Amino acid sequence: MDELEQLKESYFEDCRELLGDLEGNLNALADDAGAGGALDAAFRAIHSIKGNGGIFGFRRLVAFAHAFETVLARLRAGRLQADPPVVALLLRAGDVLTDLLRAAETQQELPEGYESATLAALEAESGQAAAKTEPATARPTAPKRPRSADRAKAAPKRHYRIAFSPPADLLKQGNEPQPLVRELRKLGALTVTADLAALPALADLDPVRTYLRWSFDIKTDHEASAIRELFAFAAGEADLAIEDLAPADAATPAPAKAPAERSAEPAGAGDAVAVVSSIRVQLDKMDKLVNLVGELVISQSMLAERLKSVAGGRSPELRRSVEDLAQHARNLQEGIMAMRAQPVKSVFARMPRLVRELAAETGKKLNLQISGEDTEIDKTVIEQLYDPITHMIRNAIDHGIEMPDERVAQGKPAEGLIRLSAGHAGGRIVIQVADDGRGIDRQRLLRRAVERNLVAGDSLTDEQIDNLIFLPGLSTASGVSNISGRGVGMDVVRRNVERLGGRVTIRSVPGTGCSFHLALPLTLAVLDGMVVRVGSEMYVVPLANIVESLRPAARQVHALVGVGDVLSVRGAYVPLLHLDRQFGIRDAAGDPTRGLVMLVDTDAGSQIGLVVDDIIGQQQVVIKSLETNFRSIRGIAAATILGNGRVALILDVSSLSQGMSAPARLEPAVVGSAHLPAAAGGTPFTPEEYR
Repeated sequence: MDELEQLKESYFEDCRELLGDLEGNLNALADDAGAGGALDAAFRAIHSIKGNGGIFGFRRLVAFAHAFETVLARLRAGRLQADPPVVALLLRAGDVLTDLLRAAETQQELPEGYESATLAALEAESGQAAAKTEPATARPTAPKRPRSADRAKAAPKRHYRIAFSPPADLLKQGNEPQPLVRELRKLGALTVTADLAALPALADLDPVRTYLRWSFDIKTDHEASAIRELFAFAAGEADLAIEDLAPADAATPAPAKAPAERSAEPAGAGDAVAVVSSIRVQLDKMDKLVNLVGELVISQSMLAERLKSVAGGRSPELRRSVEDLAQHARNLQEGIMAMRAQPVKSVFARMPRLVRELAAETGKKLNLQISGEDTEIDKTVIEQLYDPITHMIRNAIDHGIEMPDERVAQGKPAEGLIRLSAGHAGGRIVIQVADDGRGIDRQRLLRRAVERNLVAGDSLTDEQIDNLIFLPGLSTASGVSNISGRGVGMDVVRRNVERLGGRVTIRSVPGTGCSFHLALPLTLAVLDGMVVRVGSEMYVVPLANIVESLRPAARQVHALVGVGDVLSVRGAYVPLLHLDRQFGIRDAAGDPTRGLVMLVDTDAGSQIGLVVDDIIGQQQVVIKSLETNFRSIRGIAAATILGNGRVALILDVSSLSQGMSAPARLEPAVVGSAHLPAAAGGTPFTPEEYR
């Protein structure tokens, strides 16, 4: 890759980051929350995209970004209000700009006139459209120059002294001082001086590095804010000081140096300021580093196992060294995981716009409350969160939230509430989408499922009925609309969450509301699990799924015809899954009364019992994808390498439970005496157990 292509790649990477934050900043304008800082950040983002895009000759992109930037400049100057139509236009312009950038990156031209409608709307808001058709005297933003006879009556001009130390890479960013000087001259009479900053040795001079500092004296009718706006492109990167030297016609001596306004320094900038620097690393390089650290952890575990057998514990110094190595490897692994972690803000920031658009489309009044947006999660997980959260919010708005008059009649506020939150719990990230709507209509949902032959009968628990919404093709909507009705949204939620190794549960109270809980792994690289033995084979059960482990008595194990073995636990009957039978292991005990039963949660909100021979212990394992290295196997999520060098398979509890016919809790009405034969190692049900 030549140097130009590397620069382009860096430019597009910068643009993706800038556009990722742009929507959140524009949403802040609509919510009037931190509008000042959000507006400045949005302006700098578009200015950077425009300026650097011009270097590579992206003319369509630069022209569109210029109109976009002009509207933002009018907002910053107070000549335009950030009302809902303007914010909606800016959000739409952000989408178009994203498409233009993607087309430039892939070298595929968009259809001619693709951006014309949005560009015309931007020009109309910026006043450029009027400027093309009206004479110069009719421009509302151009102040009329006073006649010479009235100049004495005009307000005295301000006199500002500007000290500007640009960033060293000013030219590399596509910014030049000449346009800046031209814009300053438009504001008033200007005097420019320049002096040389610290100069390196002649051999070290960089032809594209900025070594000059500028001083401007300007007499103008404009306020300091108009001057500061021209330097917005370098905000946070340059030293800028603006001094008000009093009106030009006031014969006053130069005042003592006033405290300067510096965009790059906080108050009290005379003290040393810690500078936080960063470096961009490609994700594939980070993935390779994660894999190498994983191999290091495996090698350390193998070394510890060898030490137990070879040294026999007779070398405490060697044992301490291996323990130190284990601690350092764990710290290194956690450090690498932290480098990949990003806040979920990048996903949450896109939801206010979705809610506003759906509110306008449905005629409902909606209020979105977001919390926990600074919760960090692995980047690969974040990239796959947008679709599930989007579908859950759309489902809540269309099916859950009532119309305003209906809510008022029920004694609720006319404005429906949707809560989106994120947090950590039990080594996982938990994302919640909740509403205060009508909840799930279980009778209607079950009736639809029976009509479509998606369930065999209607004897289901409330939890099982709620989980029917995840079935593909099932919808309670009366018709197909732009929002719902095809029965694919919640199916997408479940499939995406399961693909991430997570689970989704529902809690619904009719008339009060409904909430969805997504429990996801913090990373797709490591897993906290329990290593179990079945015969001579080792398996890893994800720790987040485990409820408890026990060795049952013979009287707790029963058999049902057509169902299989079940375990009686505190009045509930949990179906048992014999892993030796599932995977064809011949040397396993196979009897839960001689081995152990591990109760685990499934994504359907139910429990099953895994019959194993023994529990080896808890361990953090490095995940190795089976699909990448072999093929997909039902019931197996991935593989790992244990400390003894053996490969252990990581169980997919939800996939294993899908093939079981027994419900999570058997009610007395479901089981009759004809279904209660004696089973090997167990006892039949008796009527007394139901009394």
